[in-house]
Amino acid sequence: MLKRDGSHIVLGRRGEEAACGLLRRAGLRILDRNWRAGRLELDIVCQDGATVVFVEVKTRSSAERGGPEGALTPAKQRSLSRAAQAWLAAHGAWEAPCRFDVVCLVARDGTFSAEHYRHAFDFAPPLDRRHAAWQPW
Repeated sequence: MLKRDGSHIVLGRRGEEAACGLLRRAGLRILDRNWRAGRLELDIVCQDGATVVFVEVKTRSSAERGGPEGALTPAKQRSLSRAAQAWLAAHGAWEAPCRFDVVCLVARDGTFSAEHYRHAFDFAPPLDRRHAAWQPW
């Protein structure tokens, strides 16, 4: 059951901070955090060499109900793909190679266990022919 006391928001923020540290130690440069365009949101946008990396952070207080990686549904992948398109358009970065990573964190004894999944999924396919392609090439 979802807690309504705000503790999940605090946990999520702590998780995103931990994820940024993990990504920096891995050599990635943070470009944006909690970037928004309307209802679309990206947790972290990084640069890994010439590649723009869109990072979704999933944080859980425990793994009792399944790991955080299970929360990345096809609908969430489509939403992240739309957000990435908006970010690329806003920053004139259509020519940059891109990928989607996921950082999964589970709280344990005041710290986190973390896993970084590089290239966790590909661009979510459009729902029908009316939707634009991922990138214009």
